[in-house]
Amino acid sequence: MTKPGFRLALFATLLALLVILLGAYTRLTHAGLGCPDWPGCYGFINVPKTDVQLVYAQVRFPDSPVEEHKGRNEMVHRYFAGGLALAIMMLGVHAWHRRQIAGQPVRLPLILLGVVFAQAAFGMWTVTLKLWPQVVTAHLLGGVLTLNLLFLLTLRLSGRFEALPQLPARMRRLAAIGLALVVVQIALGGWVSSNYAAMACTDLPTCHGQWWPNTDFANGFHLTQHIGPNYLGGQLDSDARTAIHLTHRIGALLVTFSLLGLAWQLNREGLKGVAALLVLALGVQIALGLSNVIFHLPLGIAVAHNAGAAALMLTLTLINYRVRAVHAVAPKRAPSLWHYAHAMLHLGPHR
Repeated sequence: MTKPGFRLALFATLLALLVILLGAYTRLTHAGLGCPDWPGCYGFINVPKTDVQLVYAQVRFPDSPVEEHKGRNEMVHRYFAGGLALAIMMLGVHAWHRRQIAGQPVRLPLILLGVVFAQAAFGMWTVTLKLWPQVVTAHLLGGVLTLNLLFLLTLRLSGRFEALPQLPARMRRLAAIGLALVVVQIALGGWVSSNYAAMACTDLPTCHGQWWPNTDFANGFHLTQHIGPNYLGGQLDSDARTAIHLTHRIGALLVTFSLLGLAWQLNREGLKGVAALLVLALGVQIALGLSNVIFHLPLGIAVAHNAGAAALMLTLTLINYRVRAVHAVAPKRAPSLWHYAHAMLHLGPHR
């Protein structure tokens, strides 16, 4: 039976997924600096359109000419992100008012509130630091964390998945490792995107016609890049971007083998439904990743690749939730001699 707040949590989860996809669309259309200020756009609540507004924008931001379509993409993303923040605040207030009720999650909604405030700061720094890759990647991971926590809250409020037979302990470890690898792979994907390395290799399965082309890992993963340059379009040379791209490919292989092993174990334990769901999510994501390279990063497939990553992560969150729910149920133990003695003493006077 669902608990109060379930529908709001489900709505916020779907909204968080939409915000992530809008963020991906904004990055892929090179609209991350469509508005050079924050939270407004050239000092307005929307993209300037009238002659007076355009003159004001030109005077105030002479180095950032107004591009309406880019500004619109950025502001739509911000509006939906603001709506998500309000939904999470409502969840926090609802949880706090019901904190005395047994089974009401309180800590999770409050953690979500903290994550939302951090996300607002990263959203501002993304603009003010001119798409500094470290901030852009951290902002993406914050969005992924928000989505994951909201999905977990939705699962807890759904009242489902309460009873399963005891599973081997290795299942919990495999599920946790799989989720961790997917999160790391998403972080690598964010690093690829923020450094504009998606098309550093345009052939498969080789890169530049070689199994191991020239690479520059030192600069590709130089996490102390200078703050100040405009990182729109990227600042790295070809070898550094190739190193980032290859690392993402290697990560994809590790994720694939790990999740196939997990799916096999799930199937052996009789959880065929979630095993099939995991294989489906993995297969779709692999196909989308290959399509990005083969078809040279078409916008629709690139956005769908972000959705596929989110779907794969949520599938693993569901699996971890079920496995941990199993381990949370203590196995029944055989009665001890003390229990038998206690029962005999208790029953004695009533004979």
